Amino acid sequence: MPFYLRRGEIPPKRHIQFRSPEGQLYHEEHASREGFSSIYTNMYHLRPPTRIRRLGEFLPIKYEPVPERVHRHRHLETLKFRPEGNWVFGRKVLAYNSDVVLMTAAPTENVEFFYRNGYADEVIFVHHGTGVVHSIFGDLPYQPGDYIVVPKGVLYHLEIQSEDQRFFIIESAGMIEPPKRYRNEYGQLLEHAPYCERDIRVPEFVPPVDQEGEFMFLVRLASGIQQYWMAQHPFDLVGWDGYYYPWIFNIRDFMPITGKVHQPPPVHQTFAAPGFVVCSFVPRLFDYHEQAIPAPYNHSNVDSDEVIYYVEGNFMSRKGISEGSITIHPYGIAHGPQPGLYEGSIGKKATAEYAVMVDTFRPLIVARDAMLVDDPKYPFSWLE
Repeated sequence: MPFYLRRGEIPPKRHIQFRSPEGQLYHEEHASREGFSSIYTNMYHLRPPTRIRRLGEFLPIKYEPVPERVHRHRHLETLKFRPEGNWVFGRKVLAYNSDVVLMTAAPTENVEFFYRNGYADEVIFVHHGTGVVHSIFGDLPYQPGDYIVVPKGVLYHLEIQSEDQRFFIIESAGMIEPPKRYRNEYGQLLEHAPYCERDIRVPEFVPPVDQEGEFMFLVRLASGIQQYWMAQHPFDLVGWDGYYYPWIFNIRDFMPITGKVHQPPPVHQTFAAPGFVVCSFVPRLFDYHEQAIPAPYNHSNVDSDEVIYYVEGNFMSRKGISEGSITIHPYGIAHGPQPGLYEGSIGKKATAEYAVMVDTFRPLIVARDAMLVDDPKYPFSWLE
C-alpha cells in the first residue's frame, strides 16, 4: 500500500550533496516504477550500490507443465510437501501463466544470501511461522496470516524464527496494489474499503551496516537466477524516503462486506494486479434475506481460472478440503457447492473460514510439481 514514508537521515533536497559529519559524500539511489513516471523511493548509501566484487553462476529456471494435459478441476494437498530448503530454492511451482506464478514453500533453513526479484512483485502469504523480513529499507517481523508484499527490485533477506513455516507465494509480473475502487484520486483508502492505512505495517528503520567484504545476493530474472557478490554489506542506508518499499497486511484485519443476499467474490478483493486479483475469505455474518442461501451458487469461470488456498476453518461450499489444500477451478466448466452444502447452508448465520483466492484472467498452466499432491478423485466430487 504505497504512501509516503521518511526514515533515517536525508538531505533537504533531492539530488544534492549529502555528507556525513566527517565530510563523506553519501551515494543516492533512485528506485522507481515505469521509468521515472510512477512511484519511487530515494535511498542514501554509505558506498555506491554498484560495487560488484565478482560474478557467480546463472541458475536457469524452467517451469514444467503436467505431462497429462487433461482439463479438469484439481485439489492439491500442499501439506504433503515435505518441509525443506530455504524461502527461495524451496519453492514448489503449482501453476503459472504470463501474469502470475503460484507456489508454496515450507522452508527449514536460514541462509546468508540476499535476494532481489528483478522480474516480479511477490506476495508471500504466511500460513504458519514467524520471522523477520530484513530489507534494505528496514525490518518487518511477520506472523501467521500476513500478506508480505515485496515489490519488484527490493533487496531482502528472510529470517525464519520458528520451526513450522508454510507459505503460499504469488509472483506477479505487474505491480501488486489495493483495488482502485477502494482509493480516492490521492491514493488514500476510502471509507468503504475493507481495510485502511492503519492496518498496514511498514519497515522499522535500522542503522546502516558499515562493512566491506563479499556478500552474496541473488537476482531473479525472467529465465533464472544470477549470483553476485557485493563488495559491501547491501544494507548500508543512512536514510530513505518515498512510496516504494515492502509492507505487510494481515488477513485478520480484512473487514468483510456482507449483504442481504449472497455477495459475489469481488467484495472479498484485497489486491489487484495486471491479469489477476487476490481475495480474502474471512469470518463473517451470512446473508440476512429471509430466504437467503448463504452458500455460493454454481458458476462458470468464462474469463478466469479460480484458485483457492484454504487456511483455516470449514469452508462452507467444499467437502474433503483440509488446511493447506488448494483447489483449481479452470475456465470452461462450471463449479459450485458440493452435494448437500447448497441446501445445508440455509439458515446458517455465520462462517469462521479463512482462505486466499486468486482469480486469473488468462488460463493457468498446471505445473509438474502439482501432480505430487494432486487428488485424482476431486473432479468427481460433485456426484451424489
